[in-house]
Amino acid sequence: MTGPRAARAENGGQTNISLYTALYRFQATIMVIPPAYPVVTTHSDQPDHRIAFVCVQNAGRSQMAAAFAERERDDRDAGDRIEIITGGTRPADRVHDVVVEAMRELSVELGDRTPREVTPDELRAVDLVVTMGCSASDVCPATWNGESRDWGLDDPHGRSLEDVREIRDEVENRVVALFDELLSETASAE
Repeated sequence: MTGPRAARAENGGQTNISLYTALYRFQATIMVIPPAYPVVTTHSDQPDHRIAFVCVQNAGRSQMAAAFAERERDDRDAGDRIEIITGGTRPADRVHDVVVEAMRELSVELGDRTPREVTPDELRAVDLVVTMGCSASDVCPATWNGESRDWGLDDPHGRSLEDVREIRDEVENRVVALFDELLSETASAE
């Protein structure tokens, strides 16, 4: 991986230009190595996949998706391979009460989470943006080259608990399928 995404430093999501320059120069040095001497990467501090779950309010579907993704990542011991972020374009003040209640039924606590705005810099740093029922064209920065998927899920806001359970279960199934896909890609690449 090259470019600003590879050079992203852990300083509030800002790109460290000197680090970027150093990586660019290092990359240029590697390019002159003759093919007879293959470059082997044995370890990387970067995750294999960076996923953003995004919706407008970040108070329902994207919060559920992020929570299920965190659970899958932990259950599959993939903490060093998958990074997860969540956010919204116009975040609400809190996670919807009915969503908190539906997730508690599965022993997943969302009542302590606060919806947040997702930034263009965060989105530039991910490989996959999953929107919950809105197009990624309004979410992803123009300079972004990653993959986007829209899951087309119903908004749980103002819905009955029974309806939210159905949405929750659909989110969970899609997250599990996504992890099956991503981790099988990672395994086949090794």
